[in-house]
Amino acid sequence: MRTALSIAGSDSSGGAGIQADIKTMTMNGVYAMTAITALTAQNTTGVSGVYEVNPEFLAEQMDRVFEDIRPDAVKIGMVSSGSLVSVIAEKLKKYQAENIVVDPVMVAASGSKLTGNEAIEIMKKELFPIAAVITPNIPEAEVLSGMEIHNEEEMCFAAKKIGDTFGCAVLCKGGHNVNDANDLLYSGGEYTWFKGQRIHNPNTHGTGCTLSSAIASNLAKGFSLSDSIRRAKDYISEALEAMLDLGQGSGPMNHAFALTGKFGQEVRR
Repeated sequence: MRTALSIAGSDSSGGAGIQADIKTMTMNGVYAMTAITALTAQNTTGVSGVYEVNPEFLAEQMDRVFEDIRPDAVKIGMVSSGSLVSVIAEKLKKYQAENIVVDPVMVAASGSKLTGNEAIEIMKKELFPIAAVITPNIPEAEVLSGMEIHNEEEMCFAAKKIGDTFGCAVLCKGGHNVNDANDLLYSGGEYTWFKGQRIHNPNTHGTGCTLSSAIASNLAKGFSLSDSIRRAKDYISEALEAMLDLGQGSGPMNHAFALTGKFGQEVRR
């Protein structure tokens, strides 16, 4: 079995972060491992608290994983401080990690800021250049490119600027009133559009985490970057189409929509 490591924060409500990554990686056929950057107190309505791990403990988590079960891919999500970003970059370079997917999480869907400015700057210098792909949404791409994005043409300009500046492939995710979930990959000077149908489901908590984890899972299994993105988009679309409805805010999707068999059965009443 191929393996994948998620380096991210824990979501107490289970819809995003480490929890979403484990579910996604499992459903996409790889063995999931974790290095937790922070504990969050949150639910579908917002984030009320963040308890960050110290850099030494994050380093120890990563050492123990790489020394025993080497990951075939690595997904990086929420990292709130520059010192943690530096540790992650140092360890990934030390172990010559492959298939690194960076989801530059900056703000939660609820509006809560999750990443400091120092962390973003170190991420640009240390993590982006070693990534197989980074996956910013429109607001994140605006921060990274220093320009506003209102249409698909501006998505192209922003993706190229980010990719050329930081030396990485960029999957600029649509939505946010720019288009109907069409994502743009800029890689090696070429553009590839991945068309998606907007699914009318208000419960989208954790979609960014889920997409990046699914991409990492497919890279771990040997699929190309383009095929990994297509497969990840198909997975997330079906998870949204399952129309799970939990919580009072923007709830999670059903990561386990395809879970069948005797272990998934409920008691018949």
